[in-house]
Amino acid sequence: MKPSLQRVGRQIGHNWGLYLLLLPSLILLIIFSYKPMYGVVIAFKDYKNSLGIMGSPWADPLFKHFSRFFNSFQCGTTIRNTLALSLYSLLVGFPIPIILALMINQISAKRFRKGFQTVLYLPHFISTVVMVGLLLIWLSPSRGLLGAIYGLFGKTAPNIMGEASAFRSIYVWSDIWQHAGWDSIVYLAALSSIDPTLYEAAVVDGATRWQKQIYIDLPLLLPTACILLILRVGGIMNVGFEKVFLMQNSLNQTTSEVIATYVYKMGLKNNQYSVSTAVNLFNNVINFALLVLVNGITKKLGDTSLW
Repeated sequence: MKPSLQRVGRQIGHNWGLYLLLLPSLILLIIFSYKPMYGVVIAFKDYKNSLGIMGSPWADPLFKHFSRFFNSFQCGTTIRNTLALSLYSLLVGFPIPIILALMINQISAKRFRKGFQTVLYLPHFISTVVMVGLLLIWLSPSRGLLGAIYGLFGKTAPNIMGEASAFRSIYVWSDIWQHAGWDSIVYLAALSSIDPTLYEAAVVDGATRWQKQIYIDLPLLLPTACILLILRVGGIMNVGFEKVFLMQNSLNQTTSEVIATYVYKMGLKNNQYSVSTAVNLFNNVINFALLVLVNGITKKLGDTSLW
């Protein structure tokens, strides 16, 4: 044990400049990520603002607030909506950046390639508020683009933003349009690191472009895709709050009420901080369990993992 500690000490002493550069990030991580974690005890207390976290009495029974959520009529709906939206986003949104990266990698004309990439990347820089505002304008049945198209044929456009069945598709496909191009950058970086001699050998063997993608590009992209898949599955219960909340209305609430919006309403609107903390803690525990599980599976199957 002592020799290993001495070895670590010598390494830090030898690279002290690099560790000094790392120090500010480490301090910020501790202050903003680890220090606030003591607040999870609110989930096990009957929290009152006037008494503070430590002064509030412990819940009796200890898991009272968890039971309250699990026994509520909203529990099944919020969990089902969260999983449905996350799985939809994962199944549709995960492979599209890979496909885009493979397509861009095959474009030989540099000027066209740069222009194509710019068009794909630009939507990523639109803020969530502006994005939802655009959706409301485009899909407005009276004054929007959809309403104008229906008006050309003398018909009345449906209120798509008010249809519960359409909420998930609008959320997922608008998200793909906005972020798929940007997400493909990681895969393009992986493709750029492939040894060119592999392509040269494939050409000598008479391989077509399609065969190069199948037998060279895809296998070498697999480790990167596995890492990103692990991270996506590890956050499968974390559906973005802002976009869902801004798109939510009384007509589509049956499919748009997710855990993030439920926590917001219970905590900040209804002042039920203990219940909202309990729900959020449950959400994070599930995410962590999924992260460990998928990481273990990918490590056994393909020897690729986060740790």
